[in-house]
Amino acid sequence: MSRIDELIAKLCPDGVEYKAIGDLGELVRGNGMPKSDFADSGVGCIHYGQIYTYYGVWAKETRSFIPHEKAERLIKVYPGDLVITNTSENVEDVCKAVAWLGDVQIVTGGHATVLKHDQDPKYLSYYLQTPRFFAEKKALATGTKVIEVTAKSLAKIKIPVPPLEVQREIVKVLDAFTQLEAELEAELEARRRQYRHYRDALFALGNQDVSWTTMAEVGEFFRGRRFTKDDYAPDGVECIHYGDIYTQYGVAATATVSHVRSDMMPILRFAKRGDVVIAGVGETVEDVGKAVAWLGDGEVAIHDDCFAFRHSLNPKFVSYYFQTTAFHAEKNKFVARAKVKRLSGESLGKLAIPVPPLAEQERIVAILDAFDALVSDLSCGLPAEIAARRRQYEHYRDRLLSFKEAS
Repeated sequence: MSRIDELIAKLCPDGVEYKAIGDLGELVRGNGMPKSDFADSGVGCIHYGQIYTYYGVWAKETRSFIPHEKAERLIKVYPGDLVITNTSENVEDVCKAVAWLGDVQIVTGGHATVLKHDQDPKYLSYYLQTPRFFAEKKALATGTKVIEVTAKSLAKIKIPVPPLEVQREIVKVLDAFTQLEAELEAELEARRRQYRHYRDALFALGNQDVSWTTMAEVGEFFRGRRFTKDDYAPDGVECIHYGDIYTQYGVAATATVSHVRSDMMPILRFAKRGDVVIAGVGETVEDVGKAVAWLGDGEVAIHDDCFAFRHSLNPKFVSYYFQTTAFHAEKNKFVARAKVKRLSGESLGKLAIPVPPLAEQERIVAILDAFDALVSDLSCGLPAEIAARRRQYEHYRDRLLSFKEAS
C-alpha cells in the first residue's frame, strides 16, 4: 500500500482524472457466434456466457474454439483487449469483463463488446468488479428477463484513470490476492475429488451382504403441482422449485430459499419430512435427477417438475447415493435427451439402489457428512478460509480503486 500511496502523491497529487470508457479507446460490439459453431480446434473464442461462468479477471487461454472460416466474420480480440458482456439474466453479471492476455488474436460474438485501449487491461477488468462501477451500470441497465447495458451506454460510464505506473502497482497487489485464492480453490478441488472417491467407494458395498433393489420396491414417487416464480411471496408456504435443487441446495435442507402465496395451499402437493425431493428436469443430463433430502419440521410444497420419494431408508443416505458415479451411470440410461432433459417417475422407480441395514446407512451418512462439511461448509475449513480471503480481497480492491477525483 505504501508504494502505491507514494506513487499517487508523486504522480497525481491533486487527484486522479475520471474518463468515460468511450474516451479510453474504441468500443466494438460483437455479432453472431452461437455455441453450435464451436469446434474442437481452430481460432480461440470467448462466448459472452462464458465470461460470467468460466473466466476470471483475465485469461491467457480460451475454453472454446471456432473454425477459421467462421471466425473471419467475427470481431477480433487482440492481446490487451477487454471483452465485456452486454446482456445477462441479472444485473450482477452484465458488464462483467475479462482481459485477454493470450499471445494470439482470438474472436468473440454477440452480446459482448470489445474495448480496445491503451491502459493496463487487468486494471480496467478489476475496476469493473467494484461497487462504484456496479452502481453506474445498474443505473443504465434495461430489461427484465434479459438485462442489457448497450455499448453506447457503457461508453458513458466514467472510471478513474491514474497513471500507468499506479495502475500496474495496484494490479500487482490484487494479483497476489487472486493467486492466493486460486491456490486455495485448487486445494479445495483436490479435497472434492478425494470426497467423491470415498463416497463412491462407500456406496460400492462390494464386500458386504447388501441387497440391491429398485427404488419402486423400497418407496413410492409422486409428482408436485405447478407454480411459477410469479407466485413467489416474501412469506407464505415453503416450496422447492426444481431449478433450486441444483443451484441452491446441497444434500439436505431444513428450510427453503423460496415461498409461494399462502392462498395456493389447496392446489399444492407437499413432501413430508424424510422425503427426498428429486429434480425431474434439467438443462443437462448431470442436473436432472439431482436430489435433496427434506429434513424440515413441516411439509414443503414441490414443483410439478419435481418428484418426492417417500421411503423407509435414511433420507440422507438416498440423497448421497444420488450423487454417486454408479447412480449417474444408471440414471443416464433413462434420461430423455430433448432440449430439456427429463426423467419420469416410472424411470426413477426402475433405478437400482443398495439397501444395507439402517445402522450401516447411518454410518455412511456420518462419514460423508464430515467430508461434505470440509468441502462445502462456509463456516469451517477451506470454504471458510476462501470466503474470508475473498472478503479481504474485495475490501482492498475497493480501497485501492477509490481515488480523489481531480478538479
